[in-house]
Amino acid sequence: MNRFTAWLPDRIDRRVRVAAWLSFVAQTIIIATGGAVRLTGSGLGCPTWPLCTEDSLVSTPEMGIHGIIEFGNRLMTGVVGIVALLVVLSIWRMRHERRDLWRLAVIVVLGIVAQAVVGGITVWTGLNPFIVGFHYVASLLLVCVTAAYLVRLDAVPGPRELAVPRWYAALAHATTAVLGLTIVFGVLTTASGPHSGDADAGRTGYNAELLEHVHAWPGYALLLLTVALVAAARRLRLPTLGWGIALLAIELVQIAVGLYQARNGLPPVLVGIHMVLAALTAATMTVFVLRLKRPATTDATASDAALAASAR
Repeated sequence: MNRFTAWLPDRIDRRVRVAAWLSFVAQTIIIATGGAVRLTGSGLGCPTWPLCTEDSLVSTPEMGIHGIIEFGNRLMTGVVGIVALLVVLSIWRMRHERRDLWRLAVIVVLGIVAQAVVGGITVWTGLNPFIVGFHYVASLLLVCVTAAYLVRLDAVPGPRELAVPRWYAALAHATTAVLGLTIVFGVLTTASGPHSGDADAGRTGYNAELLEHVHAWPGYALLLLTVALVAAARRLRLPTLGWGIALLAIELVQIAVGLYQARNGLPPVLVGIHMVLAALTAATMTVFVLRLKRPATTDATASDAALAASAR
């Protein structure tokens, strides 16, 4: 073992936690910077990829503010990648005993590489709205993976079992599916609306006003399902109660922002906030779903518990 490897953590310590939180924050921030690129019409601020122009890696003064915004988002991709590599290094010495964390860390690194390629395709296709939408959804999924990583830091490795009734778990998974549907229609709505990322970028051709209503229907269904999950968790004293309340709170904020932006001409700032809140909602749902299970009780553990109870 060389000196550098010996310096790496061999247990979940502060360095591992800081790297994990930085990864989650960075993945969330890049959604905000990507939204800024689109909402300021800077999607083609750097007209080529991987260079910003045919002759320059960075934006030039002639490109103005749009070039700065687009190149800034590209720089953020580098930051996200560096942080993801730090997460991999922080778990390196534990990669065999904590395969769950190792897999999640590697997924994030591979996802960032894939996202960089998709970003290039987005530029090459002149901001095709469907590719732009896929780019956003992929970023949102990476936020969810980094959230799952944070949860698993304190989890006991090994088999897991349900900590809630089966019907409750089924309802939670159905709620997750409704959230996914809400996000998909939200992406389609944005892809059909006025914020194309560039004046010359194409749109889907769908009726944006109709899609706004279609997007709202699963959103309200999501709210009702979440209320049911929280009410059941409180009545049955389930371990999901705290995160259920957090999920309900962020959904209420998200609905309020959505209603306000729809009734006030889709202000770019609020659309950007709506995008980030969607990612945070998905991350919260990820944590909620992971709370449905607990470490499985082995025969040895059950036997020890029985002996302890008998002694008492």
